[in-house]
Amino acid sequence: MESTTAQITLDSTVCAASHHFSCDLEGEAAILNLKTGVYHGLNPVGAAIWQMLEKPISVRELLEAMLAQFEVERDACQIDLMRLLDELNKRGLISVADGPSR
Repeated sequence: MESTTAQITLDSTVCAASHHFSCDLEGEAAILNLKTGVYHGLNPVGAAIWQMLEKPISVRELLEAMLAQFEVERDACQIDLMRLLDELNKRGLISVADGPSR
């Protein structure tokens, strides 16, 4: 997988980067980027997404999982998901590859 800030689309495959340590904090997530030494926090929704990033998964699959788990409109969910993935990517916390995960 690429480690640069690649453009993320619904067809991209994403996965948590290998250089991190994370833990659950009462439903939220704390993530330490081992390369930068910077901690990042995620709210419960972000933490749910982070858990799904343990294995490579397509953004489309992530979107469908979020729609099944939370009461949210598709467009709003997709926008929020893409923003979060973009931010995680910029911070070096995920790897992004083009194409399906399988």
